[in-house]
Amino acid sequence: MSFENETIDISDILSLCDHTLLRVDCTSDEIRTLCDQAIKYGCASVCIPPCHVAGAKRYVGDRMKICTVIGFPNGYSTSAVKAYEAADAIKNGADEIDMVINLSMVKDRCWDDVANDIRLVRKASEGYVLKVIIECCLLTEEEKIRLCSVVSECGADYIKTSTGFSKGGATFEDVKLMRENCPSSVKVKAAGGISTLEDAEEFMRLGAERLGTSRIVKIAMNAENNA
Repeated sequence: MSFENETIDISDILSLCDHTLLRVDCTSDEIRTLCDQAIKYGCASVCIPPCHVAGAKRYVGDRMKICTVIGFPNGYSTSAVKAYEAADAIKNGADEIDMVINLSMVKDRCWDDVANDIRLVRKASEGYVLKVIIECCLLTEEEKIRLCSVVSECGADYIKTSTGFSKGGATFEDVKLMRENCPSSVKVKAAGGISTLEDAEEFMRLGAERLGTSRIVKIAMNAENNA
């Protein structure tokens, strides 16, 4: 999917949004509201904490995809724990899994261990969408490029820029780098700090095929209320 030379409508942006609520104290009522908004505005999914997956699935049924996070936000759970988390989330109704890589392994340059960490989650989530969060703000350019290869070789569906819980979110430069260094079979998700339609459009033009954000729906709601 390429928007490089196309006019982008807000509905196009919304269709790529994982409408996200990962705040540690979010309530079931807030999750249901998030689901209602995502359904109304045609989002790709809702991205929510694992503890809310079962309730959200009962609430939405087949009306909206449920995405959840694994090893979040730090990524330093053991690989076995991450695999169990992923399997449990799918059992509870998750359609998509966003896992955080082990950044300690990256900094130690233990690339085989990084790959094994991803592969175990890939195995546990076989048949479901897997997005791998590499937390670009903590990486060198060399590490980002190497991870594009590792993530791709492990069979992930997406490589994702950020958790949104570290010191930085998605940047145009990182999305461009990831798109240039991953095969077309691996899509790019930009997440963290996407707050305007202009930013969302630029991420899409640079090759992002998912956007992790809650602000685009809020923009759509405000536009509707002011119409």
